[in-house]
Amino acid sequence: PLLCYKRHQLGGRGGKKEGAQAGEGGERRPPSPAPPSGQPPWQEIRAEGLNCDYRLLFGKAEADEIFQRLEEEVEYFKGKGREMTKLHVFGKWHDIPRKQVTYGDPELTYTYSGVTFSPKPWIPVLNRIRDRIALDTGHTFNFVLINRYKDGGDHIGEHRDDERELVPRSPIASVSFGACRDFVFRHCDSRGKNATRHMKPIKLQLAHGSLLMMKYPTNVYWYHSLPIRKRVLAPRINLTFRKVMTVAKK
Repeated sequence: PLLCYKRHQLGGRGGKKEGAQAGEGGERRPPSPAPPSGQPPWQEIRAEGLNCDYRLLFGKAEADEIFQRLEEEVEYFKGKGREMTKLHVFGKWHDIPRKQVTYGDPELTYTYSGVTFSPKPWIPVLNRIRDRIALDTGHTFNFVLINRYKDGGDHIGEHRDDERELVPRSPIASVSFGACRDFVFRHCDSRGKNATRHMKPIKLQLAHGSLLMMKYPTNVYWYHSLPIRKRVLAPRINLTFRKVMTVAKK
């Protein structure tokens, strides 16, 4: 994790890497020069059907402050019963190995692994992150899924963010705070015993205060996961901002 924080402090000067590293199988063009504002440049992460852009969104001091506010102000779903804290997979309910909650505009719903989420109303720290993403990318979002991983034992398995409620072809903005964790992309044709192709996974490390823009068609072809990493002892908070379709009530 310390390595990620050191990369974070490099900023975007001289085209140095800020913390997202594409593993074997990834294609990435050299980063462009830093913009006039002094912000780090975007890094393009490309492979067949994979279209992602990455850069540091917040400097270390601001990222530290936001992380502390998230720890104090975000209210996660409670572990009572099956609703909100369990996933329905292959006919069985499983505890979620992390804390989770959704925030968003009123009357939105989002269904994931057999559970329908109704978001809590926006709070200032989430609006602050959302506004920064909009300023930086030009994309606005009406919903966020927050996952808190207490240490390297908390994780999320391979999945695609392709739920039917999402606006077609809309990007997903993934913002990370806290401990640096491995983030792995795997092509749908190269998964499991019945894989039809051999494509190496693409591994990234997402730094404290970073933004990963997952753009179409990434979630059509590529699964992603946050595997168990026992050596990681510190917490990580990840926020995935999404564009969810609003459905008028009958």
